[in-house]
Order: sequence, then structure tokens, then C-alpha cells
Amino acid sequence: MTEQKPRKINDPPQRLHAHVQSLETTPTIFVIGGTGAQGMPIVQGLVADKKYKVRVLTRDATSPRAQALLALGNVSILEGSFADEDVLREGFRGCDGAYVNIDGFNTGEKTEMYWAIRSYEIAIEEGIKFYVYGNLDYALKKSGYDSKFRTGHYDGKGRIAEWVLFQNQENRDRMGAAVFTSGPYIEMVVSPLTPMTPNIEDGVLTWRVPLGKGAVPHVSLEDCGFYVRWLFDNQERANGMDLEVAIEHMTYADMAAAFEKVTGHPAQFIDTDLDAYWGGPLSGAADLPAGYNADPNDKSTMSFRDNFTGFWNVWKYGIITRDYALLDEIHPNRIRSAEQWFRREDQLGKDLGKGSLWERVQPENWRSDSPILKGSADARTGKL
Repeated sequence: MTEQKPRKINDPPQRLHAHVQSLETTPTIFVIGGTGAQGMPIVQGLVADKKYKVRVLTRDATSPRAQALLALGNVSILEGSFADEDVLREGFRGCDGAYVNIDGFNTGEKTEMYWAIRSYEIAIEEGIKFYVYGNLDYALKKSGYDSKFRTGHYDGKGRIAEWVLFQNQENRDRMGAAVFTSGPYIEMVVSPLTPMTPNIEDGVLTWRVPLGKGAVPHVSLEDCGFYVRWLFDNQERANGMDLEVAIEHMTYADMAAAFEKVTGHPAQFIDTDLDAYWGGPLSGAADLPAGYNADPNDKSTMSFRDNFTGFWNVWKYGIITRDYALLDEIHPNRIRSAEQWFRREDQLGKDLGKGSLWERVQPENWRSDSPILKGSADARTGKL
């Protein structure tokens, strides 16, 4: 029988020691954009197993989205605007990490770039150890600087992402940084008030968009939560990384076939020229600023028409690529096809009592909480 070494009188009880240690080592992540379409699953992914605490910045702490996040546990709410240095300092202070995804459809391209830069600068000053920047592709640069592909809400983020990674070359030991590059959410193809909202035409679900034979690297919001959690869990590898994600490059003809296969109801894609597209349901918004708080008289402000004309050209002409082998390695259980996502969403809707996917795309069934995009849910009236 092996003799046990006697415990010293001043040894702390093992269980108490472990409990105290867990309280001391739960990192807190400050999240800007937490009540947005992407932010919701990211916060959920961070707190699901209570490994992280999250402090969420929101302009309205009483909003249904803010309250839903609070109910998750391990979430606290800071009310205020990212366009306020005092609020940013309060948000970053005392946190270990940060996820920053500024709503360019609120700010407009120019204002977003300024506050994204200040967010990084203040984060490093306040002692953040790992910073993740929510990004979109720098489409203009990736096209070879052809303004046919200029997309303000993409390029504004893409410029700052490059700037963040450049700063990180010098600052990586003081504050590590990674970039999370997403794309159009696949949830947008079945949601009201998006650039690709479908119509029901003679009983057929129909997407009329100016895509030609191009393909869109749609992103699953559920997987966004996994990927951002992975960045925080693997900071040594992630430091300096631009993680560009998608499900797959989807043609809309294939997407329509997948919808039809899953639901048993007909669906189609009809390629549409830009004039017809802007003469359709989006005609009322075409000449409004893409960022609703941007100054329409400022020459730098892009209209909806100009912004989303560039957007569709990016996909039509295949400007953006993805490394799907890398994504398979990082997230072996990721969603890999439109059919897989439609199948999961159809079942999820039934389980939650929202109805089948076919029922949910009927315009008469759309409710106030149906829009997936925060700007659409807020009717483009949120404060800066």
C-alpha cells in the first residue's frame, strides 16, 4: 500500500481552490455589434459553456435582442454608442478580449472607418489582450481597384482589416489581433427586407437578382458563432490571421434546386438586369444613403443603388475566393451546402413553432421579428 503524503495545515481545500481559480480565470470579452444578426450567435457561442463572460454594447438595453442576450447568462449590457470615446473606454476597461463589428449601414463608410480605428487604439490603451475585428472582403482591392466592384459597406471594413493586421505586426505581443471575414448571410435569402428577399410568383419561390452565372459565398450565422469562438480559444495560432469563411460558393440556380428538394415546393432563380432590379421592390431605397446616418450631401456617401450594384458585380464576376480546406480543418462539422442549411432551418422552424421553411417565406406570415438584419428590424432608425 502506497503511503500518502500528509497535507499541510495551511494547504487550501482542493475543491475551494479550483472554484476560486475558475472565478479568477473566466475571461471577459467586450462585444460591439452583439445585437446584430452576426453578433447574436457569436455571443451565444462565447457563453454557451460559461468559459467566457461577455459585455455587450447596445444603444437600447431594453430591446428584445439585448434582453435575449442577457437571458443567456454570463452576459452584461453596456448601454451607449460606439461613436463615443468615453463609452468605448468603459466597455474595453477590465476586459480580456474584444470583438468589434461596427454597423456600416448605420454609420456609412467614412464614419465607420474612423470609429473602427479609434476602437482598436482605445482597446490597446485599455489593456485588451486579444482583439477580433468583424470584417468583410476588401472587394475594391481584390478586383484590382476597378470601381465597377466598389461596395462601400465591404470596402470600409476591408481597409480597416488590413490596417489592424498591419498594426498587429508591431503590437502583437501587447495585444494580439485577428480578422474575421464573413459575407452575405444565407439567412438573408429567406428573410424580408434584404437585397435578395424572394417573392412568391404563381406559387413558385423566386429570386430575381442580377447575378448571372455567378456564385455567392453565403455564410451561416450559426457557424459564425463557432468560428469566432475558435479564434478566442486559439489565440496563439489566430494572432495575425484573417479567417475568411463561407458555406460554399452558391449559384442561385443550385440554391433554388436545393430549396425545392428540401421543402417539396417549387423555387427558381431568374437573372435580372440592374435596371429591372432597381425598378423592383428596392426602388424606394435606391437613392437613399446606404448608411442611414450618413450625410446624403457628402460626396463620399454611397447610395443604396451604387453600393449594391458593386455588391452584385462582385459575385457575378467571381471576385472573392475562400479556402474551404482550411475551414474543414477548423470546423469539421461546418455547414457545407445550401441543401444542408435549408434542411436544418426547416426542422428548426418546425421545432420552434415558427412553421416550415415554405410557410415562413410566405409574405403574409412575415412578422415584425422576421427580418434577420438589425437595420431592417429597426427600420433604419437607430441612433449613431
